[in-house]
Amino acid sequence: MTGRRAALGWLGAGALLASCTQAPVVPARDDDQGERLWPLPPELPRFAYETSLRSAADVMLETDEDKLKRQLTGLLRPDQRLLEKPAAVAARQGRVYVSDALRRSIVVFDVPRRSVFQFGLRPPGTLGKPMAIAMDAARRVYVADATLRKVLVYDALGLFQQAIGDPSQLHRPTGVAVSADGSRVYIIDRADNESERHRVMAYDGEGKLLREIGQRGRRDGQFNVPVQGAVSADGHLHVLDAGNFRVQTFDPEGAFMSSFGSAGTGLGQFARPRGLACDAEGRLYVTDAAFGNVQVFTPRGELLISIGRGDKRDRPGRYGLLTGVAIDETSRLYLVDQLFGKVEVIRRLTEVEGRRLQYAA
Repeated sequence: MTGRRAALGWLGAGALLASCTQAPVVPARDDDQGERLWPLPPELPRFAYETSLRSAADVMLETDEDKLKRQLTGLLRPDQRLLEKPAAVAARQGRVYVSDALRRSIVVFDVPRRSVFQFGLRPPGTLGKPMAIAMDAARRVYVADATLRKVLVYDALGLFQQAIGDPSQLHRPTGVAVSADGSRVYIIDRADNESERHRVMAYDGEGKLLREIGQRGRRDGQFNVPVQGAVSADGHLHVLDAGNFRVQTFDPEGAFMSSFGSAGTGLGQFARPRGLACDAEGRLYVTDAAFGNVQVFTPRGELLISIGRGDKRDRPGRYGLLTGVAIDETSRLYLVDQLFGKVEVIRRLTEVEGRRLQYAA
């Protein structure tokens, strides 16, 4: 299956992600098509590669009229790459939002409408260096900007709503996490390498500062280069404490609860952790740029599976520089590869789909 065909299969007849139930094709063993199933048969496959997002051509069909209009107006071809330096991703109801630090904008792949648009290019919501992105259940989009030193909030179409935090409170925000109802917004402030102010700043939905969580250190509740966060359905905050090679969990009031992770190259360990996401069941997904994979953990930190690997070749399931990760309401996994300029979409398989692939292998 080519990348183009995979993209069209992802759109499906109804053009909605939740309606896509077609089982993936098992690639021929003698054809290097990358990695498309995890784990591979004879084990029961749990995840399958679905498509990659790089350009408008990955979500739209160009008609003859579109081609003529493009030729007359000089518009970019739909297959020209849109992502220059993608950093983070969020997705809900078929819209995939990607922060791009070089474009200084949010690139949106709108799958149901088969279109692509950008926002963050005009005041009052102009972006400087968007580093992280999160969404609440109302589809408000929260963007952490390391240059402006605040979080900018937009609606689902990119209309600016408000700003949270400011340079007097934040030094170098690189991550943002929000509760489903939008009542709690956590800004991960890694500051400078020499600074002692490595912490998380907690705000309410109106932008009022509630508390400061942690400081630099290695003890429970302290941070050394925190880079990203995620809020689980129970309201707990999970923080990727990259310099301490661990994930820490806090209750809604900011009290330390638990942690897991260690430095190393073994299963369940971290070398260069970059992104963090949490699904509806509380499973935690951690990307690692050194390994080129995403590791999936239970809420208690037990490793469930590892997806992908590092590679110099751009293939499905192989990554040059993994950064952001997100999970949508359909349990699809979105992985940002900064080097290859792509977002890969990986689907959780049903038991029936997994068994079918297992028996076919």
